[in-house]
Amino acid sequence: MTGQMLRNGPLVPQLEQVLRGRIDSGEWAVGHRLPREADLAAELGVGRSSVREAVRLLARDGLLDVRHGVGTFVAEPSAAPVLEKLLRRSRVLEVLEVRRALEVEAARLAAERAQPEDLADLRRQVADRHASQASSAAEFVAADLDFHRSVVELAGNSVLTALFDSARPVLHAALVDMVENETELPDTGGAHDALVAALERGDGAAAVAATTANLDPMIASLRDGRNGQ
Repeated sequence: MTGQMLRNGPLVPQLEQVLRGRIDSGEWAVGHRLPREADLAAELGVGRSSVREAVRLLARDGLLDVRHGVGTFVAEPSAAPVLEKLLRRSRVLEVLEVRRALEVEAARLAAERAQPEDLADLRRQVADRHASQASSAAEFVAADLDFHRSVVELAGNSVLTALFDSARPVLHAALVDMVENETELPDTGGAHDALVAALERGDGAAAVAATTANLDPMIASLRDGRNGQ
């Protein structure tokens, strides 16, 4: 694994996924001591502060055990799965709340700024998104997030696009995990179709309504699950 394999964009979410992948694959088994922070940074071609933050996030999720003055080790499987689930759920909820805020504004702007040729491409993307539901969880989530990124991009605001790209790795990993573990996710296919139709009409209010209809059920489900634990 080298720095060249990391994409452009925020590094910490990507580094977190790289390190998580080594744990999930068994490359780093329980009790394995991670390389020194400086060595990992050199191997991956990134700064030590980025590695440190990625390690902190994995430690927060219970995957790593940071022993100050000793080293960082792959943690034993959690003896408190409910707590681990709550930590993951809270983190995803925070990201989804930010996603909602930026996608609502992006939908409103896209309704004003999108061109007909852009919307033809978006119509194809939403069809691909629906078709991919029969594919693997990773393929479906990727197609779904590709569609939403295109909507954000149609807003014509580079800051909104950068924020979405920053959140995407965390969203992708969390949503794949939820689908693979058969978490009951709301069926929001109709909201996706309604969003495209609203953008085609240039109806900002309807585009915002479709966006909230897509994201609010998932946010509510996560909040209910957290409060019900």
